Amino acid sequence: MRVESLVVGPFQENCWLLQDEAAGDVVLVDPGDEPARILSAVARMGGRLAAIWLTHAHLDHIGAIAGIRRAHPGVPVHLHPADLPVYRYAERSARAYGLPFEQPADPEHALAEGDVLRLGDQAFEVMHLPGHAPGHVAFVGKELVLSGDLLFAGSIGRSDLPLCDPAALERSLQRLLTLDAELAVLPGHGPRTTLGAEARTNPFLTGAALIPRR
Repeated sequence: MRVESLVVGPFQENCWLLQDEAAGDVVLVDPGDEPARILSAVARMGGRLAAIWLTHAHLDHIGAIAGIRRAHPGVPVHLHPADLPVYRYAERSARAYGLPFEQPADPEHALAEGDVLRLGDQAFEVMHLPGHAPGHVAFVGKELVLSGDLLFAGSIGRSDLPLCDPAALERSLQRLLTLDAELAVLPGHGPRTTLGAEARTNPFLTGAALIPRR
């Protein structure tokens, strides 16, 4: 499997591009902004754009969907239904920041805990890990986990935004740490890391820092 990323938009969000090299199919994870750049990257990879998977629906993770779907109108969007209110509120959130934003149509596919998504011969299990957002999920593959805004290198996702739940965030982090320590973490912002490295050094996981409360 080929894995690439683009850092997009004013929030410097990671859009991840996964490709099954045998068939050429491409999946986008969290296409947050700059649809033209993302489409150019997909075209360079070749193959067919098969799906859009969303870890959650904050505006910086969904802002390119409308533009991408104009170019690929049949591409299905996958989102946990608990995040649909966040998804539908994104345009108003962007307005509060003074940012241009095109609200995408509702997703076609509802993700659920334990679902298995496939890209070629690669399987990704869906883990529902709320806290940063009510419908936040991670996609867990054989060698990597797409952690969205739950876990970053040296930090964690915010817990003070509307619909955040600090207690749920703590539980989700502890659940994520039950996975293989060797898994690569592909986060929604910042550099890659591993679960083992974060368990050893991340101050929010070692107890050196506390999760902010609203």
